[in-house]
Amino acid sequence: MSAAPRAVDGVFRALSDPTRRRVVERLGRSAAAVSELAEPFDMALPSFVQHLKVLEECGLVRSRKTGRVRTYRLVPRRLRLVEDWLSEQRSMWERRLDQLDDYLAELAEAEEENT
Repeated sequence: MSAAPRAVDGVFRALSDPTRRRVVERLGRSAAAVSELAEPFDMALPSFVQHLKVLEECGLVRSRKTGRVRTYRLVPRRLRLVEDWLSEQRSMWERRLDQLDDYLAELAEAEEENT
C-alpha cells in the first residue's frame, strides 16, 4: 500500500470519532492549548490527550510545547488529501451513474421499438 492510501486511512480513522471531529472543528478557528481544547469535554485529561495523539499521528494536527503549555494547530494539508480522494470517488461514481443512465435509456428505446 502506498503512502497516500495509508494517510487517507489514518485521517478517516481519526475523524471517525465525534470528539476528534469537534477538536478539528475547533482548531479550524485557531490554535489552542490542550486545556482549552479539553474544556468542553467530560473526560479525564489523559483520555482526551489520547484523542490528540491520534490526530497528531495521522498528521491532522501538530503540537508545540512552550514552557509547560502544549499548543495544537490544524494541518489543513491532510484534510486536502482526503478531499482529493473524495473528489476522485465522486467523479468515478458520477461517470458510472451516467453510463448506467445511458444504458437504461438505450434499453427503454429498444423496448419501445419492439412494441
